[in-house]
Amino acid sequence: MSAAITGVGVPCPSKSSRTSVGHRHKRCASIIRMTVTEEKKKTYTLKKSEEAFNAAKELMPGGVNSPVRAFKSVGGQPIVVDSVKGSHMWDIDGNEYIDYVGSWGPAIIGHADDEVLAALAETMKKGTSFGAPCLLENVLAEMVISAVPSIEMVRFVNSGTEACMGVLRLARAFTGREKIIKFEGCYHGHADPFLVKAGSGVATLGLPDSPGVPKSATSTTLTSPYNDISTVESLFESNKGEIAAVILEPIVGNAGFITPNPDFLNALRKITKDNGALLIFDEVMTGFRISYGGAQEYFGITPDLTTLGKIIGGGLPVGAYGGRKEIMEMVAPAGPMYQAGTLSGNPLAMTAGIHTLKRLKQPGNYEYLNKITGELIQGLVDGGKKAGHAICGGYINGMFGFFFTEGPVYNFDDAKKSDTAKFAKFYRGMLEEGVYLAPSQFEAGFTSLAHTPEDIQKTIAAANKVFQTL
Repeated sequence: MSAAITGVGVPCPSKSSRTSVGHRHKRCASIIRMTVTEEKKKTYTLKKSEEAFNAAKELMPGGVNSPVRAFKSVGGQPIVVDSVKGSHMWDIDGNEYIDYVGSWGPAIIGHADDEVLAALAETMKKGTSFGAPCLLENVLAEMVISAVPSIEMVRFVNSGTEACMGVLRLARAFTGREKIIKFEGCYHGHADPFLVKAGSGVATLGLPDSPGVPKSATSTTLTSPYNDISTVESLFESNKGEIAAVILEPIVGNAGFITPNPDFLNALRKITKDNGALLIFDEVMTGFRISYGGAQEYFGITPDLTTLGKIIGGGLPVGAYGGRKEIMEMVAPAGPMYQAGTLSGNPLAMTAGIHTLKRLKQPGNYEYLNKITGELIQGLVDGGKKAGHAICGGYINGMFGFFFTEGPVYNFDDAKKSDTAKFAKFYRGMLEEGVYLAPSQFEAGFTSLAHTPEDIQKTIAAANKVFQTL
C-alpha cells in the first residue's frame, strides 16, 4: 500500500500529455485513491495453503513433519511457506509476514543471508556430504570451544534431539549412575527418557507423555518444577548416590519464555557438585542467542556439559554436545561410550555455522537485539494491558515471550494459567495483519539482526489493532 500512496508504480500521464498540469495531478490522485481502495478490498486468504495442507494430510501424519506446525493449539489453517528473506517470510498465497519464529531460532542474522548463501554455494561445488573428516569441522569446533565457557571438546550431531540423547548417555557413562532430573515444561527432544512432563509440542498438544514410550525408559527420569530448588534438594536426598545429572534449559523456551529466578542456577551448580552429579545446560535455543557464549556466559554459571543446535548450523540441520575434556574423552572412538552419525559435521552445516558465528561476533549485535526485543515486548505488554487484557512478558537479547495471564510466570504450572483461547484468537488476528509468531502459547519467540525498528513498530501497531478484537 505504501508504494501506491507514494505514487511508485502508478502510471500518471507524461508531461507531453495534452491535459493540464492541474488535471494531470487530479487524475494521479484519483488513481492513487483507487489503488489504495483496491488494496483495502483485498482479503487475507490461505486458499492455496489449505489445498496444499489437505493434500499433505494424505501423505504425512497430520500433514506435517513436526507437530506444532499443524496449528492444533491455535486453530485455523496452517500457512505453507514459499520463501524467506531477512526478517520476512512469504506463503504460497503471496501473503507477507514479519517473522518472529526464525525457523525456531537459527535465523539470528536473518533468513537467507547473502554471505551465508554465497559461502554455501562455494562449498556445494565440493560436495554436500563426505561421511569423512573435513577441515570445516575443525574450524567450527574451534569457534564453539572458544565461545562457550563449559566446552573444551565438542561432538557435532544433526539435531538438538541427537545432542540431548548423546549427552544423557555420556553423563550416565561418566558417573556410572542412571537417574536424571529434568524440569516440568523443559523440552530436550523426543528421546524416550525426556518425554516426561515435557514442553514444546507435547505441551502444545496437551499430551502428558507419549504412547510408545516404555515405563522402563522413563523410570529413571525424576522431575521438578522449574525454579524450585527445594524439590531438587529433596530428590537428591531420596536418591542418594543415584543421580547422574540435572538437565535443564537455563532459560525455558519450550513452555513459553521463562527465566530462572535469582540464584536458581547457582543453587543447581552447588547441589550437583556436592552430590557428584553433572549439571547439563540444554542451550539448543539459548546458545549464541542470549549472548555469544550462551546463557552460561550471560549468567556466569558454567555447567559440566552443554548441548547446542539451531544457530551453529546457520539454518541447516545440526546439533552438538560438549564439555570438560575428561568427560568428552569418554565418547567413542576416544572412549567406550558409543555415538555416531553419518551426516554429522557435513560441510554445508559447518559452512553455514561458521559464517553465522563470524557475523555474531561483531560488536554491537547483542545490544541491538536487546534494544529491539525490549521495545517489542514493552509495546505488546503495554498495548495488551491498555486494551484491558491480563498479559505479562519478558525478554533477554534475541529471545522473548508473553502470556495472557497476570503473572509472574516462574514455571510451567504458572504458564498453564495463560488464556490459551485468547492467545489462539490473537495469533490468528496477527497472521491476518502480517505477523508470524510461534503457533503455540508455549513457545518462545525470536528476533534477528535483520529485524528493523520499522518491523517492530508495525508489529506493535498490528497487536494494538488485534487486542481490540479479543
